[in-house]
Amino acid sequence: MNFRRIFLAKCLLLLFPSVKCSVTSWIYAAVNESALLSITAAVGSVYDATWLKDSRRLLQIKDKKVKYYVNRDQCRCKVLLNGTLQIEQVVKEDSGKYRVTVYQQDGKFKAEEDTIFVVQDPVPQPILSAECMNKTASVKCEVKPKTKDETFIIELAHDKGKKVQNNVTRLELHTRYSGTFRCVVKNQVSEKIAEKVLKCSGQLDLYLILGIAGGTVVFVTFLTLLIYCIRKKKAERLEDDDEERMMQARQVDSEMVVRELPQPPCNPTPKQLRVQQRPLPQPYVQQQALPPRPRPRTQQRTPNHPRERP
Repeated sequence: MNFRRIFLAKCLLLLFPSVKCSVTSWIYAAVNESALLSITAAVGSVYDATWLKDSRRLLQIKDKKVKYYVNRDQCRCKVLLNGTLQIEQVVKEDSGKYRVTVYQQDGKFKAEEDTIFVVQDPVPQPILSAECMNKTASVKCEVKPKTKDETFIIELAHDKGKKVQNNVTRLELHTRYSGTFRCVVKNQVSEKIAEKVLKCSGQLDLYLILGIAGGTVVFVTFLTLLIYCIRKKKAERLEDDDEERMMQARQVDSEMVVRELPQPPCNPTPKQLRVQQRPLPQPYVQQQALPPRPRPRTQQRTPNHPRERP
């Protein structure tokens, strides 16, 4: 069961039975559904309630007994113990103004309520068309009603906004944005949707522009950091090379100083030994003739005496 009820109260003192109360409600139902037209002032069962349609009596319940004033089969209606009017398989001809009058058991008037009952056909499927005209998206949503007097609520929506109009059968939208367009056609009892994606050339969506700009900023930032890192590494490498050259120069200077100091060889070769053992050349000095040295005296040998024989 799919119907809607809208109440318009003219008296809110429902807690006091002695106070007269009148309530107007709107009820919407789809074709071939069941509808319930209830009594707001009734709590539990009622003693006497009479239903009328457009000032024509339909039926009455009194002391739990039902009395019909019309053909029951043509009415397709019945009444419940609490006074609610039930209509089966409603048709558009059931639409109209319904009034119920309630009396207490002592015959005193209790309440009178009006109900505006509207029966509608389910909305047909909308037709959504879209095309690009001069870099502008032209979108149209149209619905074909079954009758000339039938109108709908049409909502044409886009990511950037929407356009809504009541009691129409056609709605157009012109925008410079591309994307997904959504058409919603509805009435009080049903709703149907149609969608279509449109991309017009020459347009750049705001998100696309922001994405490109953001990507450009990120790329430029990355490139700047890369250049900075390369230059920093190059400067550090040059500093290291300069320090290495200075160390090499200091090492060369120390080696030159060591080479200038004479150092004895640790293990001289035989050739070097012979060179060292040679007497150094002496300067030539004319020597004077020295007198001959006296010859040593020869010692006289002791005469060998002949040994005596024993």
